[in-house]
Amino acid sequence: MQKIAPCLWFDGNAEEAAHFYTGVFGRSRIASTMRYSDAGPGPKGDVLAVTFEIEGQEFMALNGGPNFTFTPAISLFVHCSSQEEIDSYWNRLLDGGTPWQCGWLKDRFGVSWQIVPDALGDMLRDPDSAKASRTMKAMMQMVKLDIAQLEQAYRGA
Repeated sequence: MQKIAPCLWFDGNAEEAAHFYTGVFGRSRIASTMRYSDAGPGPKGDVLAVTFEIEGQEFMALNGGPNFTFTPAISLFVHCSSQEEIDSYWNRLLDGGTPWQCGWLKDRFGVSWQIVPDALGDMLRDPDSAKASRTMKAMMQMVKLDIAQLEQAYRGA
């Protein structure tokens, strides 16, 4: 068990969200489901929380009610090694969601995701500021990130 795990607050659809996320990513599973007892505060037998794992990262999905909603102030960052991986995660997480600029999207549950090629960080950290600047400018024009276009901008082609 890891020391720190994100707890995501949902309004009655925590179990649906956990199943959705474990269906998107490999090496994922539902670890456990907690249900309300006679003590409440929800109806006995309804799902209180679901613990699930995605690629070895533990999460908890909590049915906390309508008091809070997700904001882009916290997002889940997905490292991608290929365009195929970007396309797959992007398309699956976007189902029922909303695309944003620079590789960001909001899924159908309101959770924000960044679907990013690992190579982008290397390009943006390049000591050659012209290369990094061209890459940043290209990225700012994209919604879903395109590795070939980013590499083209990086090379100045």
